[in-house]
Amino acid sequence: MKFAVPTNRRDILQRAGFGFGAYALGSMLGEESRAGEAAGGTLPQPHFPPRAKNIIHIHLVGSPSHLDLFDPKPALAERDGELCPAEFFEGQKFAFIRSRPTLMGTPTSWGFKACGESGTELSNLLPELQTVADELCMVRSVHTDEFNHGPAQLFLLTGFGRFGRPSLGSWVTYGLGSENKNLPGYVVLITGQVLGAGNSAWGSGFLPTMHQGVEFRSQGDPVLFLSNPPGVSPASRRSVIDTVNQINSQTLADVQDPEIATRIKQYELAYRMQTSVPELMDIASETEATHQLYGTTLRKGGSGSTAKPSFANNCLLARRLVERGVRFVQLFDQGWDHHGNLKASLENKCKQVDRPIAGLIKDLKQRGMLDDTLVVWSAEFGRTPMAQSRSGTGESTKAGRDHHRNAYSLWMAGGGSKPGTVFGKTDELGFSIAENPVHVHDFNATMLHLMGLDHERLTYRHQGRQYRLTDIHGVVQKELLA
Repeated sequence: MKFAVPTNRRDILQRAGFGFGAYALGSMLGEESRAGEAAGGTLPQPHFPPRAKNIIHIHLVGSPSHLDLFDPKPALAERDGELCPAEFFEGQKFAFIRSRPTLMGTPTSWGFKACGESGTELSNLLPELQTVADELCMVRSVHTDEFNHGPAQLFLLTGFGRFGRPSLGSWVTYGLGSENKNLPGYVVLITGQVLGAGNSAWGSGFLPTMHQGVEFRSQGDPVLFLSNPPGVSPASRRSVIDTVNQINSQTLADVQDPEIATRIKQYELAYRMQTSVPELMDIASETEATHQLYGTTLRKGGSGSTAKPSFANNCLLARRLVERGVRFVQLFDQGWDHHGNLKASLENKCKQVDRPIAGLIKDLKQRGMLDDTLVVWSAEFGRTPMAQSRSGTGESTKAGRDHHRNAYSLWMAGGGSKPGTVFGKTDELGFSIAENPVHVHDFNATMLHLMGLDHERLTYRHQGRQYRLTDIHGVVQKELLA
């Protein structure tokens, strides 16, 4: 087991167990702290020169069928309706399939197309994404340890299949801090219902709570209780915050609890956000060409045009957030759990996300931001090449696909990832990995590497040992680096 050697004042004081309160208070005045913000002080430094400085992480809640979007299987289509090979069923564990099912190929009406100079094959359900195929770094050989939604979401997003660990975005902001003192370093945007893992998917776990994701909402206050109550002026709010922080600072000096330092910073950040967040959320100020690019929608009201909640609007907000120095932006889109009625459901969801995601990549590129912004498409696991239906025969037009942890596809774009790349391969029916397996910990280690962070050195001491996002595993996939 590796133990980090204290190399800065924060580590030395924390290990020594004295003077931490004074140090934490000092860090708020601009002194060095790995967990601190860029409040006139020094940001935590990456372990080596980064390729990316921001991440936009798009997670499709429920997991779309990679076999119908990113990993074409002609042999599976030819054998559509056949009873699946015995080894696909016997001794395997599925979420819902209970009897030996039939194979299900991609509907011929969808099909795939070799796109761009790279020739990357993408589903015709994603015509806009096809236009940016040469920017994608596709991984077709990802595998995970969990096969149910909540645990698999936690495993991908926190490195562990149970509650209590810090999320990916929390680790990134802990390692690198934030470049904007008026906005959180880690912002979460959601369309649809919250995912099964709940807010633990963007929680800080045992890291200081200043590193948890802050959910921005599309209606009402973007952040709960951001507006002053009726009758409370900005000057009155400032006076209250100053008084509360003075009391908290005195308590911090007495009890030396780092969470009090976090609370002081959060009060200050919330006050500054009262001005910065409304301006950020005002996407009506964007050009008509930008709205066309993303497919965003505005609605007219008594005070002019306002944003209508949608995944497209969240993609545009993600660009506006990283443009302002927010380190990690996470978009969750619900509705991809297609156990039945795959054909209609997948077509509908693809129409909702195709244009916005392609528009985001194009917008970042034309603004010169794609080189140092890493865009990630993720899901918690894949889908089976066998049909799931009530009869178990797969003959129903309402059939879907069950959960599959053994093989699926994820992709990255920009931020130092290798464009126009397809890495890894599954067998001819898409059930198992045939070449270059990439574990979830490997994928996360590679993302951290692109941000200039060594996943083995980015650790936090908790309950007597050093923890990290990738647990005791993970290998940077150098073939995915530009």
